[in-house]
Amino acid sequence: MTDHDLPVIAHWIDGAESAPTGGRTAPVYNPATGAVQAHVALAGEADIQAAIASASRGFAEWSGSSIAKRQSVLFAFRELLNARKGELAEILTAEHGKVLSDAMGEIARGQEVVELATGFPHLIKGAYSENASSGVDVYSLKQPLGVVGIISPFNFPAMVPMWFFPIALAAGNAVVLKPSEKDPSASLWLARLWKEAGLPAGAFTVLQGDKVAVDGLLAAPEVQSISFVGSTPIAQYIYETASKNGKRVQALGGAKNHMLVLPDADLDLVADSAVNAGFGAAGERCMAVSVVLAVEPVADELIAKITERITKLRIGNGADADEPDMGPLISGAHREKVASYVDIAEADGATIVVDGRGFSVDGHEEGFFFGPTLLDEVPTTSRAYTEEIFGPVLSVVRVKTYEEGLALINGGEFGNGTAIFTNDGGAARRFQHEVQVGMIGINVPIPVPVAYHSFGGWKKSLFGDAKAYGVHGFDFFTREKAVTSRWLDPATHGGINLGFPQNS
Repeated sequence: MTDHDLPVIAHWIDGAESAPTGGRTAPVYNPATGAVQAHVALAGEADIQAAIASASRGFAEWSGSSIAKRQSVLFAFRELLNARKGELAEILTAEHGKVLSDAMGEIARGQEVVELATGFPHLIKGAYSENASSGVDVYSLKQPLGVVGIISPFNFPAMVPMWFFPIALAAGNAVVLKPSEKDPSASLWLARLWKEAGLPAGAFTVLQGDKVAVDGLLAAPEVQSISFVGSTPIAQYIYETASKNGKRVQALGGAKNHMLVLPDADLDLVADSAVNAGFGAAGERCMAVSVVLAVEPVADELIAKITERITKLRIGNGADADEPDMGPLISGAHREKVASYVDIAEADGATIVVDGRGFSVDGHEEGFFFGPTLLDEVPTTSRAYTEEIFGPVLSVVRVKTYEEGLALINGGEFGNGTAIFTNDGGAARRFQHEVQVGMIGINVPIPVPVAYHSFGGWKKSLFGDAKAYGVHGFDFFTREKAVTSRWLDPATHGGINLGFPQNS
């Protein structure tokens, strides 16, 4: 198949695929083979305006729908997603490269938010105070914002959008989703499912593209809010630009998540957890554990246990029938970036225990594979320690005390997630109060909250005041009106005759 024969992944506007008006496209790769399998449209100004106009029309219809109607559509979407999630998992594996079990896990976590959103009526209720003053009642209404923008990353092309759009739609908003151009097909699959579930045309719109599309959403006065997940520099740019344009913003940035291991911890549990959290999804997740803080004297034994487990990991094409444990990275450029951090660590004096550079898979030599990598004695001044690597690289830093480990976590610029491994309840309780991050695991390596709590970090891991999903999500996607009402008593103010019997 020549380059001209490859399909072009389009936008979704007015309830149907919409051919791009401009000529710009970007390649979409199969990361396991390195081959270009499609091209994705990159929106121009006309596409941006068409998408926003469609969403504005969709909002007018959808926001006027009854709560019962909205709830029925959400339930229908949930049932369709549950029945056909295998299709979506195959799309994720083909374009992102993650193994099928990882893809199914991603969908399951997103589906939790869909299920939370089906119970939305009690979460968008207002409050009522009768007789706040003589004959005066005060009550509040929660109403949708309007057209809302979602800008999602490449690493979770289904789950991250589902952190936002089920709640946004439940509240009566219209959504414009701008997916990553690296793996855009999941967005169209979700759009078709919403149409099948009964969502009106325009209420869910997909705008494919790059920075041009992002900036178009940030500037458009019709777009009332922006929800974003990605790297910290882009999150900060999104927050500053959208806020300047008067929009609500929830922008979730990067991370450098630590696992603090106390000497009393079960080291087999720690080693299993470190491997799963460090190398699952090839380390391409903001909640991946990238640093193990080993309180001596456990480091040598722990490194031996982690190394033993790494040697048993199977790396390959996530779509293979005998599913491997880890797939490729998203692109060749990203693979080189991950390798550069290992080079930096080595130059700064770290010991490379297991080296994933130059890794290849038989039959897929052109794929974007990078082997699981384990580093020891990484200097805390090294960029390999301070910066987010976003790949299957696990660093061990040896510390002498709990206090030293805690100081390293709290001294970092990120505050997304962290974990402590110990059998001492007092130590764990102290840690959860003293550590300065937004999400904490106690003997749990990836502490992603369930849907009825909220996801988000501290410091440079979150820009804006609202976390994702949970109660934060419903507050973010609605705005409140307060009504002060006074109705005069008809019996004393010459109103209508209500026909009540009167004593003569």
